[in-house]
Amino acid sequence: MRLVQNSLHQEVAATLREQIFSGVFAPGSFLDEVVLCERLQISRTPLREALKVLTAEGLLRHEPRRGCFINEVTEQDLDDIFPVIALLEGRCAYEAARHATDADLAALAKLHERLNSQARAGRIQDYYETNFAIHEAIITLANNRWLAQAIADLRKILKLSRLQSLGAPGRLAQSLSEHMTVFAAIQSRDSDGAEAAMRTHLTRQREALRELSRSQRSRVAS
Repeated sequence: MRLVQNSLHQEVAATLREQIFSGVFAPGSFLDEVVLCERLQISRTPLREALKVLTAEGLLRHEPRRGCFINEVTEQDLDDIFPVIALLEGRCAYEAARHATDADLAALAKLHERLNSQARAGRIQDYYETNFAIHEAIITLANNRWLAQAIADLRKILKLSRLQSLGAPGRLAQSLSEHMTVFAAIQSRDSDGAEAAMRTHLTRQREALRELSRSQRSRVAS
């Protein structure tokens, strides 16, 4: 796999980031620089620059005299991150309710119609994709690049957990209801209501992930 020279370390970082998210590297695993250089056909310099980028993003941890390891997301990490992302996305919903045009609302309505259809059909993967599109649309409507960047950074860490909250019993219907509440508030130009509803949505997502993790641990123990 030959990578072009322009912005090489960024391309290497993007390649490794994708592999981390797709599960090529297990959480906690060691990244062997020699093996990676051979696989990517690059020298140590761009690789090490790429590893610095991923470490800064929180995807890797660097241990002196040992090297880089894939970060592991703990329950405490999730407890710490979700209240922050709930605040940030809540603010996005607040701003979206203030700034959304009729055309914006029409586009959001179509996304929510699709979400409702997918939930009723039990098409979980499609639901995840539309759910993501809705969150992205609301973040875009907020029109605040600092909010968008902070949320994107936190999402990278959450993605490491590879947990999907819709696996929790009853979560699909609950998630749909929460989304419809957020949208209704945005549609009514109720900024405070939209913010509160989005915070509730993400808080309940954390609760669902906690329940899912607890169930998985119980199965392993038994």
